[in-house]
Amino acid sequence: MSIRYLHLDVFAATPGGGNHLGVVTDATGWSDARMQAFARWTNLVETTFLLPPTQPGASYRVRIFTPHKEIPFAGHPSIGSAHAVLLCDLAQPVEGVLWQECGAGVLPIRLEGDGDARRLLLKSPHATVEKTGLDAHPLLPPALAGIGLGTLPPAYVAGGRHWWLAECADEESLRRWQPDHAAIGALALATDSLGLCVFARSSHPDYQLVVRALPAGVGIVEDPASGAANGLIAAYIAHAEPHGSLARGYTVSQGREISHDASLSVRIDGNTVWIGGHTNTIIDGVLHWNGAA
Repeated sequence: MSIRYLHLDVFAATPGGGNHLGVVTDATGWSDARMQAFARWTNLVETTFLLPPTQPGASYRVRIFTPHKEIPFAGHPSIGSAHAVLLCDLAQPVEGVLWQECGAGVLPIRLEGDGDARRLLLKSPHATVEKTGLDAHPLLPPALAGIGLGTLPPAYVAGGRHWWLAECADEESLRRWQPDHAAIGALALATDSLGLCVFARSSHPDYQLVVRALPAGVGIVEDPASGAANGLIAAYIAHAEPHGSLARGYTVSQGREISHDASLSVRIDGNTVWIGGHTNTIIDGVLHWNGAA
């Protein structure tokens, strides 16, 4: 049976600048093995599979697979899947909100703007700052080798997943930094975290924060656009600087160091953080898959 299949460019500031996502728009009747086999074949960081909802109030259901396993939640697959739902007319927003059913529950995705200017924003899971300081773990200083630290101390933050966060002193230093990936991998393994996310403030007119995410804990060298990680950074900034210039929201530049150009919108409303951006449809075609059943 032929199925509509989309290849998307999520969180893109310029065409091709975002994070790749494959979306199977109707996975009704697909087994777990079939989904995993297809995700392994696409070899994308994540591939998603859309299904009818099973929970009250949900607009649709999504399952998210890496090439190796299913995961309950991730940022750019959620934003991209919502884009696919709207493009394929699989569900309609209610009062400007889609409700996504996934392994992390039923989550709201808010619409801003229309047409090519439309952005989708996902409500981030609640975040908790568990540890702060360069001495929070003995493997943290080696992972930050070559970084001049900024105003906020490094932190270990939980919110759906665990990340180590660190502020760099300035944008230029962060962009030219050469990370020690082995040291970051050792830190991620020892602390059961995704890895290290480093950010710097910017005076650029188009963005106020630069982010580099290094999720060595899941075998990724550097991520071009990180929805979940940016949600934790936003929560940390709002917690540490509730009256600061970034406390209500800002725009993030990410991925230029690895030849991408992502832009993520951050909205902060008290303890609630929304992360989103624009999605480009790169391929809209028909899937014929006769792999594992």
